[in-house]
Amino acid sequence: METRVELANAIFEYLEIFHNRQRRHSALGYLTPIEYNYSPIAPQSLPYT
Repeated sequence: METRVELANAIFEYLEIFHNRQRRHSALGYLTPIEYNYSPIAPQSLPYT
């Protein structure tokens, strides 16, 4: 990494793109976001009227 900005961007990218999508969230019943989205307990979004 050449600069602190590049390092900060790399850390942000890791956290937002990889880590947060893989870790289990207590607010989602200890499922990953992907598991939650495909689970039957996920609330279904309603179409706009």
